Amino acid sequence: MDTVHVALGDRSYDVLVGQGLIARAADHIAPLLRRPRVVIVTDANVADTQLPGLVHGLTAGGIAVETLTLPAGEGTKNWHHLGQTVEWMLDQRVERRDVVIALGGGVIGDLVGFAAAILRRGVRFVHIPTSLLAMVDSSVGGKTGINTPQGKNLVGAFHQPALVLADIDALTTLPARQFRAGYGEVVKYGLLGDAAFFEWLEAHGPDMAAGDTTSLLHAVRRCVTMKAEIVARDETEEGERALLNLGHTFCHALEKATGYSDRLLHGEGVAIGCLLALDLSRKMGLCPQEASSRLAMHLNAMGMKTSLAEIPGDLPDAADLLALMGQDKKVVDGRLRFILNHDIGRAFIADDVPANLVIDVLQGR
Repeated sequence: MDTVHVALGDRSYDVLVGQGLIARAADHIAPLLRRPRVVIVTDANVADTQLPGLVHGLTAGGIAVETLTLPAGEGTKNWHHLGQTVEWMLDQRVERRDVVIALGGGVIGDLVGFAAAILRRGVRFVHIPTSLLAMVDSSVGGKTGINTPQGKNLVGAFHQPALVLADIDALTTLPARQFRAGYGEVVKYGLLGDAAFFEWLEAHGPDMAAGDTTSLLHAVRRCVTMKAEIVARDETEEGERALLNLGHTFCHALEKATGYSDRLLHGEGVAIGCLLALDLSRKMGLCPQEASSRLAMHLNAMGMKTSLAEIPGDLPDAADLLALMGQDKKVVDGRLRFILNHDIGRAFIADDVPANLVIDVLQGR
């Protein structure tokens, strides 16, 4: 087991990365408890695969458990299920000194973290991510929230977890498509600030997809370490943390256009968005053609989507997709902010990108 510390003063916490952490969760969670009781919120898919082991381990450790199971999928991140979760926690008489456990991927982590942030003006929560995407990205850093008709994650709060348990054994039950979606966030870390890691992924990505434990541990640990370092320097995204949004301005517009449905998983949108960001960087004369070609080749080798044409169903035209980007959180003073690249491993923040070039990239020109 490896421990990555997220240094945020009195809001600091550890991310544990290893195997068997769900079965031994009581050992790590019990020290946080004022009374031996937790509530767990999960989704229908994870309830079948990971919840029984977690409940067994906690109860064997003398911790009483109540559980709530929500529908699986991005569509759950809405006002209705947020309200349902908060009301259920109140019915369970969750107190400010109690601990809420979010067991699941990014959807559950975002929604349950937000519910914990607003319940009684803030209760502690532990995130136990069960997807690759959640392990390497959404479980770390305290961003919580829900989607609205206006856009992705436009309502939420910064609320840091008290602990993160990233048990890579949970990835063995992950469907192949979900794994590949999570891999989109893994690749992002190499692109934004670690060219050597991207090169490592080119060599070892297939091993990860095949379930190689050593490769998975290395990749998760490296991504979590990079994010922890960035979050420690810029907790509320006033500057450097925005680099973590590489690919996301495109991705969030595409998710909105596809109705937050299974037509496009978040990590799939991130991968496509990263490639579009490199294409935009190249079109602006900021990045060599070889960078986007190299990324496309690697994503193809991993069996991932690389173009808008691979998204099922019809999409809005380029002008309408650009309009959807106007609601993104990365708009500053009415100007779209993109994360672009000088090369692989060299991302930067760009304001006032010409709209006509964005449309050209969306149209594949």
